[in-house]
Amino acid sequence: MEYLKLNNGILMPLSGLGTWDLNGNECTDTVAWALQNGYQLIDTAQMYGNEKAVGEGIERSGIQRSKLFLTTKIYRKSNSYDKAKAAIDQSLENLKVDYVDLLLLHEPYLQGVEMYRAIEEAYKAGKARAIGISNYDKDRYIEFIKQCEIIPAVNQLETHVFYQKWDYQKFMIENGTQMQAWSPLAQGIDRIAELPVLKEIGEKYEKSGAQIALRFLVQRGISVIPKSRHRERLLENIAIHDFNLSNEEINQIRSLDRNETLFPWTKAFS
Repeated sequence: MEYLKLNNGILMPLSGLGTWDLNGNECTDTVAWALQNGYQLIDTAQMYGNEKAVGEGIERSGIQRSKLFLTTKIYRKSNSYDKAKAAIDQSLENLKVDYVDLLLLHEPYLQGVEMYRAIEEAYKAGKARAIGISNYDKDRYIEFIKQCEIIPAVNQLETHVFYQKWDYQKFMIENGTQMQAWSPLAQGIDRIAELPVLKEIGEKYEKSGAQIALRFLVQRGISVIPKSRHRERLLENIAIHDFNLSNEEINQIRSLDRNETLFPWTKAFS
């Protein structure tokens, strides 16, 4: 596993498991199996409605808490300081843990600054080892960091070979924030894993097109959290830390960038 150092010095794995759309026993089984087979980072959110299932999966895995990196997010339902404070405690209860490793504000909200104040207090109280935001575009990010006390360690964003965000990543790093990619395989839209350039590069390294797409992000220092319910794919998604793409290959993949979201709902945040 490779790691990314956050702005407070803690290390975040560069690949992990996203749990959006995983629920109930399937979620619990997937989380437990992933942790027992090399995963360290598990990403969930109150919005997903699966924190309890994730917590049960962690418990079932038998893996020591100190060896895990656990992320959750609070969302619009907790749209005030007091509600956010209560939501954080609820997440810890749901997950059966004393702390999370990364606590995020799920989206930009009108009450985002006061919600984040509760997140900052949770960090100071040891309920989160690092804190951050999600789905903040550059303009919103600039305004947000002017108003917060603790610079977000992470901004979790839609990032994949069709939407690469090079300039934004550089800008955030200069301000102390690392990028994490949700939907790093674009949910299979436009058959990303079948793209000729990715498949051709993959043949050289005996990797799939999907693995090349993930390695492209990880090699840029972007943590990836692809979601899968299939065990073969789960193993494939994490087997991306034993090779490096050349500069020429990086540039080939850069040519795929469309600089446009594939998910229309995100335009509400841009």
